[in-house]
Amino acid sequence: MEEELTGEHICRVCRSEGLPERPLYHPCVCTGSIKYVHQECLVQWLRYSKKEYCELCKHKFAFKPIYAADMPGRLPAADILSGLAKSVLRAVKYWLHYTLVAIAWLGIVPLTACRIYRCLFSGSLTALLTLPLDIMSTNNIISDIFNGCFVVMCTLCAFISLVWLREQILNGAGPDWLEHDFLQGANFMNINNNRQQDQPQANAQQDAVNPNNVNNPQPQQRQQQENADDGWNPIDWDRAADELTWERLLGLDGSLVFIEHVFWVVSLNTLFIVLFAILPYHFGQIATELLGLKPLTFLAQFEGVLTTVLGYVVTAAIFVIVHTVSTILGLQKLKRIVGVSYIVVKVSLLVVVEIGIFPLVCGWWLDICSLPLFNASLSDRKMSVRTAPGTAMFIHWLVGMLYVFYLASFILLLREMLRPGVLWFLRNLNDPDFNPIHEMMQLPVFRHVRRFLASLVIFGTTVLVMLHLPTLFIKKFLPSFLPYHVTVSADAPLSELSLELLLLQVVLPALLEHGYMRQWLKTAIKSWCIGVANMLDLRSYLLGDIPLEDDVDGQDDEHALLHPEEEEEEEVEDEEEAEEGDEVDEETEDEEEEEAEDRNEEAAPAAGEGLGAEHQALLHMAGPTGFQPYRRPKFFAVRLILLVLILATTLFVVSSVSLVVPVAVGRFILDRVLSELSITGTTKIHELYTAACGAYACWLVTRTLTVLYKWIPKGWKAIFKEVFNWLIFGFRLSIIGFLFIIVIPFMLGVLFETVIAIPLRVPLDQSPILFLWQDWALGVLHTKIICAVTMLGPNNWWLKRNLERAYNDGLRRLSLKFYFFELFLPSASILGLALSIPYVVGHSIAPAMFGLDHPTTILVERRIYPLSLAVLLFCRAAVMQVKQFKKLYEHIKNDKYLVGQRLVNYERRTD
Repeated sequence: MEEELTGEHICRVCRSEGLPERPLYHPCVCTGSIKYVHQECLVQWLRYSKKEYCELCKHKFAFKPIYAADMPGRLPAADILSGLAKSVLRAVKYWLHYTLVAIAWLGIVPLTACRIYRCLFSGSLTALLTLPLDIMSTNNIISDIFNGCFVVMCTLCAFISLVWLREQILNGAGPDWLEHDFLQGANFMNINNNRQQDQPQANAQQDAVNPNNVNNPQPQQRQQQENADDGWNPIDWDRAADELTWERLLGLDGSLVFIEHVFWVVSLNTLFIVLFAILPYHFGQIATELLGLKPLTFLAQFEGVLTTVLGYVVTAAIFVIVHTVSTILGLQKLKRIVGVSYIVVKVSLLVVVEIGIFPLVCGWWLDICSLPLFNASLSDRKMSVRTAPGTAMFIHWLVGMLYVFYLASFILLLREMLRPGVLWFLRNLNDPDFNPIHEMMQLPVFRHVRRFLASLVIFGTTVLVMLHLPTLFIKKFLPSFLPYHVTVSADAPLSELSLELLLLQVVLPALLEHGYMRQWLKTAIKSWCIGVANMLDLRSYLLGDIPLEDDVDGQDDEHALLHPEEEEEEEVEDEEEAEEGDEVDEETEDEEEEEAEDRNEEAAPAAGEGLGAEHQALLHMAGPTGFQPYRRPKFFAVRLILLVLILATTLFVVSSVSLVVPVAVGRFILDRVLSELSITGTTKIHELYTAACGAYACWLVTRTLTVLYKWIPKGWKAIFKEVFNWLIFGFRLSIIGFLFIIVIPFMLGVLFETVIAIPLRVPLDQSPILFLWQDWALGVLHTKIICAVTMLGPNNWWLKRNLERAYNDGLRRLSLKFYFFELFLPSASILGLALSIPYVVGHSIAPAMFGLDHPTTILVERRIYPLSLAVLLFCRAAVMQVKQFKKLYEHIKNDKYLVGQRLVNYERRTD
């Protein structure tokens, strides 16, 4: 019996003493005044906090069940069967409900969206009348569901984008003319509100003068207005929105309210299809017929997309015309609606251009410039587009996106080393104030067109200099080196080695993560900038190493010190002083930037000899990038032209070397390796493998030379000490690498081959052959997958704890004891037992014990591994079912005989 304490202790929740009918308990490790608590108080607090442990000592509270006196020692079979039947019925009920939810959201919604989309685009009345029958049809249902998922995704993204754009416009991110429309509408509403507020005051004064005025209907109107206000309670709306959760919206809470949500989603999909697909498409068709713009034969497969884009352009033009007419006629409400609609269409078109068209153009330009590299022609590309237009366009878009991404990353690297303001013609993606969507809304279309053309010139010229010209140079002076062999062949000698996996799992991660590539690139760029800047006397312009106070004669012609931002600030201050007292406070920040840019364009030619105007304009176009002063030498324009020519030459040379050296080194190494392995053949090696192998070999040589360059100034004694330490470290690392890069992946690959691959692909009348290299390469991939899945598993798993410790220790704190005893030995033991036990049973124990004949022995040997896996899975499932049955048994017993629970006191152990 628990100790019942009264009088001298109090409950830590209600601060009351213990009574015989309400005893105090001490259920956790806490001592002192918070040691005791009433069971009722603790249960109420746990229900409120939704926790099962003490928040101070983290001890989990324990409750002892109290059963009825007539509870038997073992539950009758009838009670167990009835409880089991209830659980089965409950499971069936949930299964039916979730099946209905899945059918509704994953079947009905996308299928309806696809077929409504197809019906609306057919443009026939017959298709519209037969739409219900088409929706219930089972023809091509799987493909229609997948296509409908794409349609639903597009409509959902359009809806979310519209909501987000509306919030941005309301928060002041729209253009100046749209903000001006909103301000005019707000002022108009404020005038009306002021008139309505002044009218009751006038009526009140009139009532005070004439108390018997019976013609004053104002009190009655105020009463009606109060009644009307009482009819709409915004709190109820907020409460309704709070009650609508994702579980209730999708139907995962067990209710059938989601059927109504399915209807509204289908209706919303139909509305968005009509507004954002059907209408622009028909507008595009009308414009095509009126203007005589027929799609090209080469782009006939994309006629619908091109027509829809043209329809959006026509829609934007219509909105501009309607907005102009509304401005003339003074229709403020229509003007605001049309203005917001134009912003939506404008942003949509610009997003398509920036994310879709620009990378696609870059991808095609890369392909065209690299045709001599692979001995291909434009006719081959046209044939590929006609064969699979969607796949060809997607591949070129993906290649263009990768090119844009890596070139943008390189530009960000340049900004870290060059003087702020050198790259004034490029946008700074690291600028915290940079928001491309806001710029799409605020800047005019002409500015975006100029940006697009400038980006095409810059990116296209870079591709021409770094790819096409080096390819022509290599083809002329090294005719036997090209073309690159990129044709995939099943007869290639290295196809069995699975070098694709080695490249993705070993070579590239080592180069990108531990290759010091970023540091080397920054050092090379810095050295090039210093050398070229000293040669052309442009060190101040490129690196900004001369501060402002060092230049005494800052205004002479030879060393004119340019600081456009300070000039601009002075001009802005002069303008503010001259316009003091006017309505300057009503102007937005965007209007001030436009005015400052205009003033800058007018004043810059005098200071920069025609070169500063474009500089400043594009600087403002790119956003607030910052600017540092620089010294301007004589013949500054000529020096800049020489700088660009040297830059182009450098890019040409670097690209030529990059296209030749890694591939040549890789071909040499792989040819020697294949000759040593006695692998010969006429099939050429894929250049992806040779380039990867050569790049890795060049990295090793460069890394070795870099280390030696850093160690030589330290002296031979320090070098020998460092070499000794690195030898010890390399020895430990080689042992760990051999265990976890060679042994474990090899065992895992062989296990996968014997358990899954051989039973599936090799018949019983043929002998299986193990390709050890391929098994090891597959094992590398399986090892990485298992490690990734393990890191997502429970925290109390020994493998996850050890992997986290190995990751936190890193390479500098390698412990052979930990890696061997905590990671390798348990893993190798499990894999070794999984490989050896079935082998021993199938090849030794089973034939000796049962006297099997030869065919039966072969059958046992070939099927023992998948049979062992099946037995292991069956045992695991049986253990899980036993645990579930125990839980069900306790649930049935508690449901029928449990009358209460009693809190258990914490008893301290005395050793």
